[in-house]
Amino acid sequence: MNKVLITGASGFIGSNLIDHLKNLHFCIDTLSLRTCIDEKMIKKSSSIVHLAGKAHDLKQVSNSSQYYEINFELTKKLFDIFLNSEAEKFIFISSVKAAADQVDDVLRETDPARPHTHYGKSKLMAEEYILSKALPVNKTFYILRPCMIHGPGNKGNLNLLYQFVLKGIPYPLSAFENKRSFLSIENLFFVIRELLERNDIPSGVYNVSDNEALSTNELIKLMAQTSYKKASLWNISPSLMKLIAKLGDILKLPLNTERLNKLTENYLVDNSKIRNALGKDFPIQARDGIIMTINSFQKP
Repeated sequence: MNKVLITGASGFIGSNLIDHLKNLHFCIDTLSLRTCIDEKMIKKSSSIVHLAGKAHDLKQVSNSSQYYEINFELTKKLFDIFLNSEAEKFIFISSVKAAADQVDDVLRETDPARPHTHYGKSKLMAEEYILSKALPVNKTFYILRPCMIHGPGNKGNLNLLYQFVLKGIPYPLSAFENKRSFLSIENLFFVIRELLERNDIPSGVYNVSDNEALSTNELIKLMAQTSYKKASLWNISPSLMKLIAKLGDILKLPLNTERLNKLTENYLVDNSKIRNALGKDFPIQARDGIIMTINSFQKP
């Protein structure tokens, strides 16, 4: 039986992944990295899915050292134990932010990694450590770099945007013409499941995103359509909105520079490497995944 050990099991991705894999009759153990790492639990597992980590802090109040202690040092310890265990597969959930905070064209795995934030730098350090170690013949590792993940129960920027649409608040950023990649949690789980079940996929770094990119304006329209509302899009000068966001940095307002960039930047991710490795296409189309997430916001 494929016994899977999951770290970060209490988070949004982890709690949903446990239910997903249990429904497929995987045997699941969970490991909290907040206490001492239980080496015995790791050594009796056949696969490890490492989700635990320090998330990107949009409010910028976190101590920078926490990113390196949690995202790098703990991953390093966990991977070292994996190398000396009977476990055969190690799946590390990294982030596209380990490669780039801004993307000029389309992000590919071959692009030089240039993270700017402590979050991205700490994730990249963990990736580089994994890549630097000699791998026994019977073991494989997968470094997955997901882009913005969404799904039922997600409380991130999509939910914030949805609340604005639901209240009829005009969206003032429609003058920004952008496209960005998203990742339905169902597509992420599809990839993880394939990696757990198969032995023909080579170790390496893989970007994970939905096939199609969407603009924020398209998201607003989908949210309005799904909620039976009329989309209210305001075409305000981008330079004025950037000035307002800088004011938000100072006054700690909901719209700050980082959130403005997240809502309006182009961030396109190429997922062809993982799709070619799997030899299969993803089960959920980008628009359908977004609609599923939006519908979950409407439930009490």
